Amino acid sequence: MMTTRSTWGSKLGFILAAAGSAIGLGAIWKFPYVTAMNGGGVFILLFLLFSFTLGLAQMVVEFTLGRSAQTGPVGMFGQLAGKAWPLIGLMGIFAGFVLYSFYSVIGGWTIGYLVLALDGSVVTGNTQVLKSIFTGFVAHSYWPILAHAAFVLATLGIVIGGVEKGIERASKLLMPALLLLMLILIARVLTLPEAWEGVKLFFMPDFSKLTPTMAMDALGLAFFSLSLGTGGMIAYGSYLKQQTPVLHSAMWVVGLSCAVAILAGLMIFPALHVFGLDPAAGPGLTFMTMPVVFASLPLGQLWAIAFFALLTLAALTSSVSMLELIATLFLDEFKLPRRPVILLLSLVVFLCGIPASLSFGPWADLTAWGKNIFELMDYSVANVMMPIGGIAVALFAGWRVWPHVAQHCGLAGGALWGLKWSCRVLAPVSIGVLLLKNL
Repeated sequence: MMTTRSTWGSKLGFILAAAGSAIGLGAIWKFPYVTAMNGGGVFILLFLLFSFTLGLAQMVVEFTLGRSAQTGPVGMFGQLAGKAWPLIGLMGIFAGFVLYSFYSVIGGWTIGYLVLALDGSVVTGNTQVLKSIFTGFVAHSYWPILAHAAFVLATLGIVIGGVEKGIERASKLLMPALLLLMLILIARVLTLPEAWEGVKLFFMPDFSKLTPTMAMDALGLAFFSLSLGTGGMIAYGSYLKQQTPVLHSAMWVVGLSCAVAILAGLMIFPALHVFGLDPAAGPGLTFMTMPVVFASLPLGQLWAIAFFALLTLAALTSSVSMLELIATLFLDEFKLPRRPVILLLSLVVFLCGIPASLSFGPWADLTAWGKNIFELMDYSVANVMMPIGGIAVALFAGWRVWPHVAQHCGLAGGALWGLKWSCRVLAPVSIGVLLLKNL
């Protein structure tokens, strides 16, 4: 018996879901510190330029391919080209699986820290205590695994409901809640003494730091912060109705993603400036540095709760797209029912995430090429599989099935010409340079 394939119930729901896929934990901690280290406003301008050119073009292509094929990445490559092309889709799904396996561990940390914020134990100005709390938590033999399980269950609870009743409905709640929490925290941070000096430092362009390396960093952050390269946007695009305008939707998704990244900078960087904290702390910025800010504020525990709730929401908006991407292989290619697929995949992801979690504790000594299990998973996805996937999709669209893309993307004239040569030359070369730089 044939079943009707799910579709997004509204254009707004799709935009919020796709933007949520792009907006993850990286937008909260990575964009502010990378910007601070790379010339402030100059980096922001380059980030926006690359996001609304190469990033937007790649997103239009992925949405178009998914919408026209009405199937996930494996089925899309098979339907439009056949032969060995579906292997590219399989690699993207495998990348999404590895990504979700270790990302859900970090998502578990946000839940764990939300609990710690609720009991007030992380609201302290003592950085040594905060460092001890973080290292003790992530190295514990079972607490981070239980938090990892809770995060996987939360993601499962959303995705098992399907595209419209699960992902879309949750996105309409999570994304506005995320933006509201960010705006509340920004409003509070900007009332701190000398906060506006931090805003100036964040936005003020320092052209002395404009180098080819900085430009490549901006390109890499712009491209991969849009959740491109694994096939996730192809999967989301496959649920689009054929009459939905791709370019307009993609512009909204890119715009929302960039806006949240800049809002994250406004939320974090002025506070770091006021308290003289190091913006280059990376992930430690989230768990070992920001609580210092909250400890100095009236109602500090309340602000800490809001911050870690925000992080959990940001993590969830991305994780649902990762699980849905993996599920498309079994839903589309094998026509299996959603509920058992989501349940089984969630169990497998949870089990595969356990070694990543233990790599900060009991299995910390298990390393290869100087990296623990978690770091190897992260490196293989971000520096190898995602760039290769992005190059393959661009070349596929620009050379192998360009007439099909041109027919279905809804562009004409100069915009269509620009998309064509972005796929054929600009995107593959740019991502190729990033790939070689990061290997």
